[in-house]
Amino acid sequence: MKPVPRRAQTISGSWTPWRTVVVFGLVSLAADMVYEGMRAMSGPLLGSVGASALTVGVVTGAGEGIALILRLGTGVWADRAANHWRLTVVGYAMTAVCVPLLAFTPFLGAAGLAVAATLILLERTGKAVRSPAKSALLARMARSTGRGQGFAVHKALDQVGAFLGPLLLAAMAALTGVLWPGFAVLAVPGALSLVLLALLYRRAPITAPAEPEDAESSTVGVPAVAARPGGVLRAIGRAAVGRDLPASFHLFSLSAALTTAGLMTFGVISFRFVQDGVVTAAAVPLVYALAMAVEALAALATGRLFDRRGGGVLLLVPPLVAIVPFCVFTDRLWLVLAGVVVWGFATGVQDSTVKAFVADLVPGARRATAYGVFAAVQGIGALIGGAVAGALAEHHVLVLGVVVVALQLVAWLILRGVTLAKR
Repeated sequence: MKPVPRRAQTISGSWTPWRTVVVFGLVSLAADMVYEGMRAMSGPLLGSVGASALTVGVVTGAGEGIALILRLGTGVWADRAANHWRLTVVGYAMTAVCVPLLAFTPFLGAAGLAVAATLILLERTGKAVRSPAKSALLARMARSTGRGQGFAVHKALDQVGAFLGPLLLAAMAALTGVLWPGFAVLAVPGALSLVLLALLYRRAPITAPAEPEDAESSTVGVPAVAARPGGVLRAIGRAAVGRDLPASFHLFSLSAALTTAGLMTFGVISFRFVQDGVVTAAAVPLVYALAMAVEALAALATGRLFDRRGGGVLLLVPPLVAIVPFCVFTDRLWLVLAGVVVWGFATGVQDSTVKAFVADLVPGARRATAYGVFAAVQGIGALIGGAVAGALAEHHVLVLGVVVVALQLVAWLILRGVTLAKR
């Protein structure tokens, strides 16, 4: 049996679990100011350098797909090498660097669109690098606080940054009349996120004792067969596709992927309402900030409910997602704003609870791998959903709405089966 690494067994530093969760949330708050500020304006920015609606849909959908699908490998990597902190730092650093560089794209002429798309995809790659490792660390942090509440508080702080980032971009756009200065200013919260992460690592590098199942399950998967000649690649392959994870986990992943496919990227939504003249480009960050505020409130409201009632809370999400396209693709401002609120609420419920539910479905030593597999399946949904939404949002809104409703019906039925079995 491979011994559990010493760093996974002890608490270092004097911070309590709640303080550690909160500081980790502040790291995410600062980083979210950066990449949510970027996501709020990705549609208008790409449009300003020559992108069509389809291009915006493909780039933003591919970005979300990359941020999710690549976790298939980074999750296994984190568990196998026990380098959760290193991957977390590298991922946050990629975000802190790539987003401010978008400020230069309007000055690159014909190359601006290609460079902007590349930076957006690289930033999303950083998200893929850090997320499984970060979520595994947070799942251990939040064991003592209650995982539903721990993930919810972290998500709420995360969403404060998602609220402030777009507001910062809106303020800069109002002051300067152009978009690029706002991206440049995002270098400040990006640097702050790295400083806070270094402090967190120094004061509380490991945030909770190893869980009872960790020692036993540490021999499952890749490490157990790594010593066999020629077994390493085969083991990584099996771990990467999650063949040793429970069937209930895979069904839950499929349900989340269908929900994600229907939950369109804000880039497609904002491109459409700016194109139709419903909202000005300068006001887009304000609309996005509204969605992020709703998302934060939804996360806080459902975290405690998850600890009491489990994954059944997620049954709210598919019906909410089904409503969104019928609201956001209209020419009435109040209905568009209502749709954005529903979009934010659905996103908040899903994002604050799915990781806690995954932690309940899989062994502790396999969580980073499970988060990677889960995110990869979600990423396939995001990629397909982004392309479909981009292709249909301009001239076939009714067809898009029917497709989204059908996907959510299937997602709800699968999720219902998983939650009943979990009970």
